[in-house]
Amino acid sequence: MEILRYAAFTDVPSGGNPAGVVLDATGLDDAQMQRIAAEVGYSETAFLTPAGERAAAVRYFSPRAEVPFCGHATIASAVAYAERFGPGPIRLAAPVGEIAVDTGDGRATLRTVAPATRAIPAEVGARLLEALRYTSEDLDPELPLRAAFAGAWHPVVALRRRERLAGLGYDEPALAALMAEQGWTTVDVVWRESATVFHARNPFPPGGVYEDPATGAAAGAFGGYLRELGLVAVPAALTVHQGDDMGRPSRLLVELDADPASGVRVTGRAVAIA
Repeated sequence: MEILRYAAFTDVPSGGNPAGVVLDATGLDDAQMQRIAAEVGYSETAFLTPAGERAAAVRYFSPRAEVPFCGHATIASAVAYAERFGPGPIRLAAPVGEIAVDTGDGRATLRTVAPATRAIPAEVGARLLEALRYTSEDLDPELPLRAAFAGAWHPVVALRRRERLAGLGYDEPALAALMAEQGWTTVDVVWRESATVFHARNPFPPGGVYEDPATGAAAGAFGGYLRELGLVAVPAALTVHQGDDMGRPSRLLVELDADPASGVRVTGRAVAIA
């Protein structure tokens, strides 16, 4: 078994979000995958089990637990796969459903499962803001607090000022407990620079990681949120900047079709980590 290490949503190993990749996990059980993910230590490691020509089943493990879907590990796995077996489409059967991926020239584009949004009860929203050490005055009134899904659930917390995003510092035990209770994978804290450019940070205490420098699943969910609530003109191509405040800059391209039921396309580059 070969364990690869790739940085996703970047073209330099020091940027983006690192992921472990196992291109052939045949014969590994849950405990072995969990142990490997903990030893690798990245926010996620993807385990692929070949299932036909340019097709595989995939599972994702953080250092602490399995997660239903991970965008950056999908991008990393697809680029690693293309480097070994050639560019082109790949079909990945994830726990949340089939993820179609196109690859070529060191980049990959995944299409998420159908996105969704749901309201966050006022009491839960108040607890979320308290754990994040924000108040209602910090929020962008044009981007409402919602939970968004495109393979995993993420609350979207939109801020009115960039400096409040840069100053992110949260109550880790309180946020972790709330996220476990609500079934959230990361928190998508965002600031809107323009109609199509956003900056994001993603706390990830359930996975044993303080913050993700690039979160493809959250970017896809956020794109679905913007489309469903009519907050962006579609079709649209959005750029999400993430990781800048951590010193691991990442760039995620999010593309939205006009069809509200269609999956969201998320594109990024990936590069091997020596």
